Amino acid sequence: MTAREIHLPVAAQPTVDSLVEYARTAEDAGYDCVWLPETWGRDAVTVLTSIAEHTDSIDLGSSIVNTYSRSPALLGQTAATLQEVSGGRFRLGIGPSGPIVIENWHGLEYGNPLRRTRETVEIVQQVLSGEPVEYDGHDFSLSGFRLRCTPPDPQPPVEVTGMGPKAVELAGRFADGWHGIMLTPDGTRDRLEDVERGADLGDRDPEDVAVSVGVTCCVLDDPARARDLARQHVGFYVGGMGTFYRDSLERQGYDEAAEIHDAWQADERDRALELIDADMLDQLCAAGDLETARESLERFEAVDGLDAVMVSFPRGADESEVSETMAALAPTGD
Repeated sequence: MTAREIHLPVAAQPTVDSLVEYARTAEDAGYDCVWLPETWGRDAVTVLTSIAEHTDSIDLGSSIVNTYSRSPALLGQTAATLQEVSGGRFRLGIGPSGPIVIENWHGLEYGNPLRRTRETVEIVQQVLSGEPVEYDGHDFSLSGFRLRCTPPDPQPPVEVTGMGPKAVELAGRFADGWHGIMLTPDGTRDRLEDVERGADLGDRDPEDVAVSVGVTCCVLDDPARARDLARQHVGFYVGGMGTFYRDSLERQGYDEAAEIHDAWQADERDRALELIDADMLDQLCAAGDLETARESLERFEAVDGLDAVMVSFPRGADESEVSETMAALAPTGD
């Protein structure tokens, strides 16, 4: 059975307490895990610590913290600490993000994201083992580092995000899980083949790689408002967040993705949104009335090999709209 998880809102929330309350609500509603992104608002580690202290049973994780603004050794220390404060419920989600974030926000060279992700995963796993870290890579060379606390037991999984075939293959080869986003059900199936190929290269069982896909969801008493929010969310990511999402949609057969991107970049936002037709919206999102949203979500949950669907929210949704959607799609309500 496919797990149903929560990906907390990307947009900045009024307070840390509001994020904690979302997590408590998700726990009460039967969701399996709550994931917190780290973008331009509060740092993920502090908020996840607060969530850990105010919940009892739900898993919690980062999806994602980037692999540039913290060293691999520090990421390992952070994962060990959050595993301790959560009582063994933590999952570390990491990824390279993109040049807009890494270069413009953090002032660092983006470099080779695949290589950096692989080396980060390998080092974090060594740190979490509690053994001395000896690592001679291209981006990182470490010698002598070792946790000066009891290593976490169980060791938290290290999961990665990625959109292209090689990035997903890397997850299958080296990581404990893969997080997908901006995918259709058929696109998810294609990426699962990449996970399997990577697992084969790493002489691993593909079932040992937890596969989670985020689906933008919005269920409101006003279905038109819900679909408008979802459409704006897709438009923003395809048009305004570099080329990764555009390229992903093109790989999934949406040739109009380039036109959406170009229209958005030309500040022709209405034109960009018009190009996101009802079929594309229903394939990428679960938005509108409850029946429509459930049907869309169930198409993802029917994908063989998908372990979890992360219910995520449009960036423009307010607190009440996030809460309404979370309640409507709660596992206990199905």
